[in-house]
Amino acid sequence: MDYKIVFFDIDGTLFNEDKEIPKSTIDAINQLKSTGVELVIATGRAPYFRSITEQLGIESFVSLNGAYVVYKGQIVKSYPIPKEDLKTLIRCAELHGHPLVFLGDQRYFSNAQNHPRLLESVGSLKVELPGYNPLYWQEADIYQVFLHCTVEEEHVYERALPNLRLVRWHPFALDVLPSGGSKARGILDLLHALNLEPAQAVAFGNSLNDRELLALVGYGIAMGNAVEELKPVADFVTTSVDDNGIVNGLKAAGLV
Repeated sequence: MDYKIVFFDIDGTLFNEDKEIPKSTIDAINQLKSTGVELVIATGRAPYFRSITEQLGIESFVSLNGAYVVYKGQIVKSYPIPKEDLKTLIRCAELHGHPLVFLGDQRYFSNAQNHPRLLESVGSLKVELPGYNPLYWQEADIYQVFLHCTVEEEHVYERALPNLRLVRWHPFALDVLPSGGSKARGILDLLHALNLEPAQAVAFGNSLNDRELLALVGYGIAMGNAVEELKPVADFVTTSVDDNGIVNGLKAAGLV
């Protein structure tokens, strides 16, 4: 297959556990750029967590789990969470004492200061911590929310939030997405804008929020360090991020 576009997850895919990009990955992506294949970041991260896009020189991204899609600096599609659904989420979180972080397209803010669950989960991303503004959700479009609760506490939200989707990414944190939100939806929007078909795409991932992504594209690649639930969805399981995983995956797809 003559693949035209490659989507890369960030954490555990381009980034290793130390939030560093292995040299073999940088070299492989630079080689791929010379072929004219489109390169796109597909991540749950916000667009202003830009260290990786700057390091790799990739200007297109499907961010916030598909809720905010940009191609070479131009917004392709965005899916803000309806304010009424945010109100329901906030009421439920306040009732159970769980802090929230509201992610817009430019900035993000929490409704709690120095909460240990927030500090541990967001701190693990090695990005600047959110500011404090409990009313930020009223002032800007919100595309994703970090909800800080454990697996055991999660069930109360599944019943209370029928119009929202929950995807866990940390023992203390969930992504709250617009209804139907996923990386796959954002990728379909971008493919449509570029007049490409899913069969012409390759994607790399390692987490639960990559499941729909790998199932959608023509060649889905799970990292060797991926969660076990993801691997059966993939067309190919490469080696781990620190063991030339991107290089070996690109070779398997016939791209390098």
